[in-house]
Amino acid sequence: MSAWPGKFVIGLTGNIATGKSVVRKMLEHLGAYGIDADALGHRAIAREAPGYQAVVDTFGSWILGPDGQIDRSKLARIVFSDPEALARLEAIVHPLVRQAVDILIRRSSQKVIVVEAIKLLEGPLRQWCDSVWVTYSQKEIQIARLTQKRAMSTAVAHQRVSAQPPQIEKIKLANTVIHNEGSFEDTWVQVTKAWRELFPGEEPAVSRPVAAPQGVLMVEKARPRHAAEIANLVGQLSNGKKKPTSEEIMAAFGEKAFLFLKLDGAQVGIVGWQVENLVERTDDVFIDPGQPLPKAMEVLLKEIETTSRDLQCEVALLFLPPELSGQEEVWKGLGYEPRTIESLGVRAWQEAAQETIGTGEAMFFKPLRKDRVLRPV
Repeated sequence: MSAWPGKFVIGLTGNIATGKSVVRKMLEHLGAYGIDADALGHRAIAREAPGYQAVVDTFGSWILGPDGQIDRSKLARIVFSDPEALARLEAIVHPLVRQAVDILIRRSSQKVIVVEAIKLLEGPLRQWCDSVWVTYSQKEIQIARLTQKRAMSTAVAHQRVSAQPPQIEKIKLANTVIHNEGSFEDTWVQVTKAWRELFPGEEPAVSRPVAAPQGVLMVEKARPRHAAEIANLVGQLSNGKKKPTSEEIMAAFGEKAFLFLKLDGAQVGIVGWQVENLVERTDDVFIDPGQPLPKAMEVLLKEIETTSRDLQCEVALLFLPPELSGQEEVWKGLGYEPRTIESLGVRAWQEAAQETIGTGEAMFFKPLRKDRVLRPV
């Protein structure tokens, strides 16, 4: 039985670079509330967070960067080469993460929760889960992902992979094993099959009608099966400036969600957005020029913000190219203000912005809730 009445908790784990986050995102597409415990661990040691001073006191002020934040790369060099140092760090961070997980699950409205944690099976979190899912990839694929996607040297990638227990140990304890070695479609088939076995018919509604003077504007949640439609629509609405392939859109579903905007059944817009570490980010905005921008974005952003609040997001970040960001009054009218990354103040928000902002893009900010997880206590 789950530690939370009325909730079914999936514990998702696997060794480094086996695709845990991709599987978590897939489960979120299917209606689960996702929690990245490792990202909460980063929040726990940010400046002014409850674990910050304890980590500095334990490892010394030399781990601090010029901005006073803990330099996680310096800290990693210590703990990944010294098991005792890693144990000291985990003794500080893990209780704070469990506390944050408990808060998020209790506040969530979703019945199905997925908690992603690389060390799920080594601690108390395992006992809180109704089902354990493990992702698996061959070592060669792990090394390739670390060098290509995280820019690690081959030597460092080998060190990270070798420092972890054999994958077979996790597989033996799993209720479900996801082999994440092929295409996005291959993984998606495995995840949806396992989901339907656990929760027959547990998929969310796909559209929400909104009255508009010209007819009916409708926001519709896109699915991976719509990848070709999305690719064609982006090419059309960007006047050919962007020409993603359906394969690229399919892969993007491992990170984000897409919403169609339809007017009387015709597609007049598409946005791509994601929630990660309690930060909502909208970074793909394509609207038919014949559709009034304020009304179109009001409808789309209302849907995104409603969902994001339900997912307990603290802020919404909007990333726009020059042709859209110049219409500042539109964004101000929707509650967004222009910001620089530095002015965001909170490290998790700044890191989200740094990961997302594109060349020449402007960022707009809107707060969604006042309380934050892992504030000082």
